[in-house]
Amino acid sequence: MKIRKEDKVKIIVGKYKGVESVVQKVYSKDSKVLVKDVNIVVRHVKATQNNEGGRIKVERPIDVSKVMLVCPSCNKTTRVGFKKVDGKKVRVCKKCKKTI
Repeated sequence: MKIRKEDKVKIIVGKYKGVESVVQKVYSKDSKVLVKDVNIVVRHVKATQNNEGGRIKVERPIDVSKVMLVCPSCNKTTRVGFKKVDGKKVRVCKKCKKTI
């Protein structure tokens, strides 16, 4: 997957369109990412002996196709390319051609 944990991304479609935030977790098997303060849903929790019940806000993962990487050097949304540097495969910004 081209997006990794701790990457800065911008939401390109949906309710949170235009929001820039950081990826907290990547679910590569499902092609989803958990983005901080995006796709917040209300979950109703029943009271137990350890905690009180009520409505809590939870972040849910969104599809990776709905986010776009923000390049750390040029601060623009960009697609990700790959190239080999010293025998290692590295991610490259398609706009400024610098490694990410």
